[in-house]
Amino acid sequence: MLKNKKLTFLWAAVLVAASLPCTAAETWVLSGPEGWENVQDSPQGAFLLAISKIKQQIEAGDSRQAIRALNGLKTDYPQFDGPDLDLFIQAETLYSKTVLSKAARQYNRILTEHPDSPLYAAASERLYSIGAAYAGGQKRAFLKILRFPAHDEGEKILRDLADRGGNSPLAYRCLLTVAENQERRALFMEAYQTWAEIADRWPTGEYGRQALLRMAQSLHAAYTSPHFDATVLRGAASYFEDYQQRYPDSARQLEIPDTLDLIVEQQAYRHFFTGLYYERLEKENAAAMYYEGVAADWPGTKAAEMADRHLAALRRGDSELPPKTARRKVFDGGVRFLDHWFGLAYILDLPTGEPPAQRPSEEEKNAL
Repeated sequence: MLKNKKLTFLWAAVLVAASLPCTAAETWVLSGPEGWENVQDSPQGAFLLAISKIKQQIEAGDSRQAIRALNGLKTDYPQFDGPDLDLFIQAETLYSKTVLSKAARQYNRILTEHPDSPLYAAASERLYSIGAAYAGGQKRAFLKILRFPAHDEGEKILRDLADRGGNSPLAYRCLLTVAENQERRALFMEAYQTWAEIADRWPTGEYGRQALLRMAQSLHAAYTSPHFDATVLRGAASYFEDYQQRYPDSARQLEIPDTLDLIVEQQAYRHFFTGLYYERLEKENAAAMYYEGVAADWPGTKAAEMADRHLAALRRGDSELPPKTARRKVFDGGVRFLDHWFGLAYILDLPTGEPPAQRPSEEEKNAL
């Protein structure tokens, strides 16, 4: 493990050196009792610098030159000749031809079969690039003709790398890429789980702060209407409150107090919506129970105001619902979903007549 960390550090120094113009100052690294050493003076450093230049050639689209350089590595650096170099040359050749899935298998063999190889860090970075590309939507060729999304394969590559990397910066980048791509695909519950994993590995510092915030945001985004379970709203509120307590300045900048107010409104409206459902079914006692609960538990909210009006009408033997005209019957029978967060369907006079996805519990039914 210690040797791997040294190789990773050397590879990072090599990447810096390779990115500098040829006229730039030399790049030096601390080399144990020998003191500071120029990257290019170290046999491993020179070898990895050659690998880095090949990588740049491939990324620049100069595949032919890169393949020639790859084939010359055994002659130029015979001391590093071995099965790991053979695998790396095969993998880089496949990568240069954008045969990414096969290249990934060869890079992965380097990590599995040759964990002490000087090519370990270079192979890891290549695997990250492939995993990130697939997770981000790049399609995988099938039968050389068809192309299909490979999100799952990309996520697997990144998670395997993260498991190997422990708490390394590369492990964080892998999980970060997985979480952000899940968010882009609106897989908010999956994203929440990944952010929770990040928070578990890096509970403090900037990584921990960011993970806590994104856990809250992912849970909140997972709630899209009162048809859904409100558990995610309670979880989101808990994480937002924790963030507000730990990072008050950042919370103010991000307007988290306003977000918490929005969550209260959403929770209140969900219960009001359940009351509407029972009122549409002409079960006035059940509807009244929910309206009373909204008014008692979430006073001052818009949902509480609507609940008070509906409750007063029920007590008069009346109803705030529009009459069952032909127009309403059409919507009652056919419309399954409108934007119910703040009573848009109610305000538009277009009740759906559909029950919420999360029905009342047995205890609630018995109380009726």
